[in-house]
Amino acid sequence: MTSLSDFSAVAIDGTDTDLSRYAGKVVLVVNTASQCGFTGQYQGLQQLHDTYADRGLVVLGFPCDQFGGQEPGDEAEISEFCERNFGVTFPLFAKVEVNGEGEHPLFGWLKDSKGGMLGDRIKWNFTKFLVGRDGQVIDRYAPTTEPEKIAGDIERALVGDAR
Repeated sequence: MTSLSDFSAVAIDGTDTDLSRYAGKVVLVVNTASQCGFTGQYQGLQQLHDTYADRGLVVLGFPCDQFGGQEPGDEAEISEFCERNFGVTFPLFAKVEVNGEGEHPLFGWLKDSKGGMLGDRIKWNFTKFLVGRDGQVIDRYAPTTEPEKIAGDIERALVGDAR
């Protein structure tokens, strides 16, 4: 069975990252953008990270420019923006595509695991996927779902009672 640990991605600093490094953690995977109406959610994502990291949560941000060109910067600009404006310390990755021919394989797997309102396509930036300690997708959340609304599901996942 495929799990989060089967994938790798390029970190925002250009280093290859094997996602197996997050095995045994609860992971929130989010496609992000710096010029989106939902960009303020970076603050809530960072708050989740700050609140639950010591219990085993990691937030992974994947910048994406597929929706309205809302992530036009390069990786250095994205990293600097997130740190300066939202104090982001959770892992960020290089820009990815989340739909279509060029989609990152991680997002193909996430969408196959939990479809959304548009079938398996991701509708917009800040779609969130919660992955359990076993590396399997627990749930998918719409871009409009504020990070703090996911806290209860994260807490259940952290104690192994997510399904």
